[in-house]
Amino acid sequence: MASANAIKRLPQHLKELRIHLCQRSPSSQGVREWVEKYYVDMKKANPKFPILIRECSNVNPVVYARYASNILVSLFPVIEFGRESSAALFNLNSQQVNQAIQEMANKKLE
Repeated sequence: MASANAIKRLPQHLKELRIHLCQRSPSSQGVREWVEKYYVDMKKANPKFPILIRECSNVNPVVYARYASNILVSLFPVIEFGRESSAALFNLNSQQVNQAIQEMANKKLE
């Protein structure tokens, strides 16, 4: 386990992480290694947080992050609309994938 480098608590403004990867492609090797090394620790630290791993043949590896963006509406107290951001994980090793996910998690939206 790589718990020393794993993301512990995810920020509240982050609502979801989706990771797309190919099961066999060399370009997704680092993402597959990240799942083996870091996913369990991240999920244990954030048990109710949705971290979605999507495998599909011949897809380029990408991480998508959905963030909260609260907007007040006169008839409703608060409606939450998501804002998304993505980062390519093509040919990255597991440490670089972890760093990219950390950057997505800590990203400040305007």
